[in-house]
Amino acid sequence: MTNRIYQSLLLQKAKGHKSFAVLIDPDKVNASKIDELTTLAVEARVDYLFVGGSLVISNQLDEVVQQIKRNCDIPVILFPGSPSQVSRFADALLYLAVISGRNPELLIGQHVISAPFVKQSGLEIISTGYMVIDGGAPTTVSYISNTAPIPADKNEIAMCTAMAGEMLGMKLIYMDAGSGARRPITESMIEKVSQVIETPLVIGGGITNPEKAYLNCKAGADVIVIGNAIEKDASLIKEMAAAIHSVPVKTS
Repeated sequence: MTNRIYQSLLLQKAKGHKSFAVLIDPDKVNASKIDELTTLAVEARVDYLFVGGSLVISNQLDEVVQQIKRNCDIPVILFPGSPSQVSRFADALLYLAVISGRNPELLIGQHVISAPFVKQSGLEIISTGYMVIDGGAPTTVSYISNTAPIPADKNEIAMCTAMAGEMLGMKLIYMDAGSGARRPITESMIEKVSQVIETPLVIGGGITNPEKAYLNCKAGADVIVIGNAIEKDASLIKEMAAAIHSVPVKTS
């Protein structure tokens, strides 16, 4: 196992460059859709392709990852909803611990069961403190994880949770309002959390336009993940990438 992907995330953060990840749900794509998405992603210089979902009911994870890898050189990172969502053909795996909830199975239980299989996969493993933030509507992730999300206006809870995750050794902090969230995470919460951690901060859920992606980056997000909006309109990839990559680099 190498740390190539994680080192690239750290390097981008150190330079002040913002990254864009397109989330591809294996249940919602076919071969032609994958071709379309990867072509647009290459043209837009997307930084990462996340693959996964809260529920993956099809049996085509390996096939989806392999087709993406044939089509482009963009790093493929698994974003698993369960330990079974592992493909050795990907480049890295976000090993998620739901630190915003109190479900022991998603803090350590499922990890104990999956550890031998994940270890044998040869994937780069990136430990990730996953925080579910209330997006104004019940989401698949909150239902499947059986956890209550952090209230959208409780910045101090998000800050303390992120700090705890970092001090426990999490390499990434990922705050997610969930697929199809009615409201995305506020810039205020992103700013407050980014100020108290040094690990890269990933933001996803409810980001439907380039302006919101840009503002999230300005507030302190290091990586923006967009899936649902692109499922509805793949042409948004180019606009989203342009907005995220245009955020000025802060100089000290």
